[in-house]
Amino acid sequence: MSKRHGGGARRPPVKKAHVAVSPRARLTRRPPTAPRRPEGIRWVRSDGSPNWSQRLAVRQGEVAQVASRPPIGVSPSSTVLEAAEVMAENNVRGLVLVDAKGHLHGVLMATDIVNYLGGGEYFGIVENRHKLNIYSALRDEQVVSISNPSPAYIYTTTSLADAVKLMVIEGIGFLPVVNVEEVAYGVVTEHDIVRTYLGEEYMGIKVGEVASKNIVAVGIEDTLRKAAELMVRHGFRRLPVLGSDNSIKGMITAKDIVRFFGSHRAFEFVTTGDINEVLETPVYELMEPGILTVEASADVSEAARLMREHNVGSLIVLDEKGEAVGIITERDVVVAIALERGGG
Repeated sequence: MSKRHGGGARRPPVKKAHVAVSPRARLTRRPPTAPRRPEGIRWVRSDGSPNWSQRLAVRQGEVAQVASRPPIGVSPSSTVLEAAEVMAENNVRGLVLVDAKGHLHGVLMATDIVNYLGGGEYFGIVENRHKLNIYSALRDEQVVSISNPSPAYIYTTTSLADAVKLMVIEGIGFLPVVNVEEVAYGVVTEHDIVRTYLGEEYMGIKVGEVASKNIVAVGIEDTLRKAAELMVRHGFRRLPVLGSDNSIKGMITAKDIVRFFGSHRAFEFVTTGDINEVLETPVYELMEPGILTVEASADVSEAARLMREHNVGSLIVLDEKGEAVGIITERDVVVAIALERGGG
């Protein structure tokens, strides 16, 4: 069962139907300091090898059949602003870096831009090279400075099962696909895998078994800087946004932050050109108000169905009292597809 819960944020960027009550969040006292893994699924057999699910074996085919294409990309010499504009226009969280012949030269993720624009170690480039000038930092810095030049990638002939295994082992959700000539063909994402592997079939795994039980959140009045820092520190792409009563009013994602810059809205908050002015923007200016929820007792296939139908990458997980106790993401669903519980 799912419920749409409302926001209540001031000046929300998108108007949506609201309800009177939003679920309260059970916050973790000691947030995780590394990207999380599902807590209820056993990852390895007694010999230390992954306990791969038979679901992978029964689904045949090559990644060329499910890859999103053409790949959305930019040149390695493109500026950070140009990349943010492309991400915002195409509503994607990752870009391939390609040369004039289409050969793969790296990957740029929305989280890399968040890191650069105030969330992490890349911000040192903005401080030292651009002296905190937002225009210089966006228009003069090339994406090659903050991208991954050696990403994991797969070939068009790679099997779906092997693609899923690579995603799980490497903890990634964005895989470039190239042909035999190393020309970028497309990308395979967690969304593509969830859409391909799950129809309406029952998985026999409860949402509560794979969802994160640590809710790392940001306040509705907190700053963009704080949201960016939390995302980078904890390895999350999205954060619930809390009101003063701890009820969840919406979500802010790495894509929202990139869209803020790529759409040029960020420039509305600049008077002197100092990027710190933008980083003090309150979260409610960027967040998506309203959330989707799923019950912890529901089957994972129900969560996947809701994600597909509403085109979202995560759901807030509710206990039997309607209290928010975790988050399930498309990555969690992919892991549930790939790995079996128990036994070795």
